[in-house]
Amino acid sequence: MYESFYKTLEELLIVPVVVLDSESQAAPMADALMAAGMCSAEVTFRTDAAAGSIRAMRDAQPKMHVGAGTVLTVGQADAAIASGAEFIVSPGFDAEVVSHCIEREVPVLPGTVTPSEVSAARKLGLTVTKFFPAAQYGGLDTIKALCAPFVGHRFMPTGGVSKANLADYLGSDSIVAVGGTWMVKPALFADGDFSQVERLAAEAMAAAHAVRG
Repeated sequence: MYESFYKTLEELLIVPVVVLDSESQAAPMADALMAAGMCSAEVTFRTDAAAGSIRAMRDAQPKMHVGAGTVLTVGQADAAIASGAEFIVSPGFDAEVVSHCIEREVPVLPGTVTPSEVSAARKLGLTVTKFFPAAQYGGLDTIKALCAPFVGHRFMPTGGVSKANLADYLGSDSIVAVGGTWMVKPALFADGDFSQVERLAAEAMAAAHAVRG
């Protein structure tokens, strides 16, 4: 049911995982990422500014694909969707949250790192899920092992993805896209200057396109 969204993920290559403490940071963040050719953002619900930041990013850059991350409850999912989130990402597999998003016809990427979790997601019609925290759960080796029995399943790994291993991840058919934080760490724009974000995001996209064209 999400094939068009999965195709979009393939084209995005990298989805930056953004933590914003203030809605005032949203528009300049969106501008910097779009200028770098990184046309998406997963705004995490780790702060009270998340919902407002999603709306502000969409307003600043209407063509940007803005989603919500760290969504743990149905209430957070509804708040994200009301703010204009195009997709929902969860760190783990919560059947209630996943089913709710499906009912609302909003793409959802729950975290799955075990055969049982992948199986549960596939029963609900999902063929792409998040893999988090990727580094701690074996990274690409574990992903490939899971994809062997679950033919056609793909992952968006997040957690430990970096410039150093980006090519390895994107070089695998098991990976639809990657989630990353190294180009959007809060320390990079704490002074209100988003030029480092733009520079690192542009470098990341160049590296990604070098692998997948």
